[in-house]
Amino acid sequence: MSTPFAETEVRADLRGVIDNVFRTYDATYWRELERGNLYPEKFVEALTETGLLGALVPEEYGGLGLNMGDASVVLEQINRNGGNSGPIHAQMYIMGTVLRHGSEEQKEKYLPGIASGAIRLQSFAVTEPTTGTDTTQLKTTAVRDGDSYVVNGQKVWISRVQHTDLMLLLARTTPKDKVEKRSDGLSVFLIDLRTLDGVTVNPIRTMVNHETNEVFFDNTRIPASSLVGEEGKGFRYILDGMNAERLMVAAECIGDGRWFIDKVSRYASERIVFDRPIGANQGVQFPIARAHINIEAADLMRWRGCDKFDAGLDCGSEANMAKLLASEASWEAANCALQYHGGFGMAEEYDVERKFRETRLYQIAPISTNMILSYVGQHVLGLPRSY
Repeated sequence: MSTPFAETEVRADLRGVIDNVFRTYDATYWRELERGNLYPEKFVEALTETGLLGALVPEEYGGLGLNMGDASVVLEQINRNGGNSGPIHAQMYIMGTVLRHGSEEQKEKYLPGIASGAIRLQSFAVTEPTTGTDTTQLKTTAVRDGDSYVVNGQKVWISRVQHTDLMLLLARTTPKDKVEKRSDGLSVFLIDLRTLDGVTVNPIRTMVNHETNEVFFDNTRIPASSLVGEEGKGFRYILDGMNAERLMVAAECIGDGRWFIDKVSRYASERIVFDRPIGANQGVQFPIARAHINIEAADLMRWRGCDKFDAGLDCGSEANMAKLLASEASWEAANCALQYHGGFGMAEEYDVERKFRETRLYQIAPISTNMILSYVGQHVLGLPRSY
């Protein structure tokens, strides 16, 4: 495996590309989006033109063929520049389910377009309002009917539905009372939202500018060819993709954390109160230093997880721990930035309050801190199952 914290030439180049994009899409751009609760369409288009959204797609399908560590740098650098990679991160890693478990026909049909950005795969529909993270209890069904499946059910917190062409859907294809394990009988489908009837999308307004929705399927007929992999094995496919998601989110949080530390360090060095910079006071300096240390420690776990992912090794523990450590470290840094900016931390023009709200999301999504602790307790430490 590579040295985990090595800043390779490729990673330096990736950071440079993102930095260059932000010469146009700076803080002013993100503030204007926030005011209108708008999707960053032009920013997404600019990133698409760089080819970076196809970073993880193999070269044979038109992508860059980079590894997870390299791809994670893209999302980290977006957030470190003060942007929000939430609107585009799914395009980078959701396709992994198709790549690892889809048919060759599905790969050839969709991956080149996903790599180029001509096709957007930005959403995956798993969570439901009555089951939350208890995925095996989901109620959405997909019933085989000839050359089709008929889908009925409701999903919630489904992001970017209004800005995607394709969606990954997890639904029950075998009733719970007819399977041996509750995780059996779930299947994954790659559905084309552009061609479907019977799908209703209701936007959900949240405390951050993040397009998310509840989605209803009412006798929605999808082609049988939409099935990814083997029927009834979808829960395993979804879990397989979640390691990539956790590592990518960890990288985003590390980018956020470094943005906060840079921001508050500059401000604390320049802000004079009682004839001295506030950063000279240990009561200010020490919390900032501790937050920085925790971000750097979380970063090492990010690289450890990415290295194991790229080596084809089981990285579930590392991916989960990286996500927990990074989300908590970025939130710690956010609190420092807001606290030591004082009233200016609440002012829109300083961007702290926006980033403060954005980074808080990652302690509850895409998986909550307590669920990660349960995973580590059971699967790493061998403690009894807690739920």
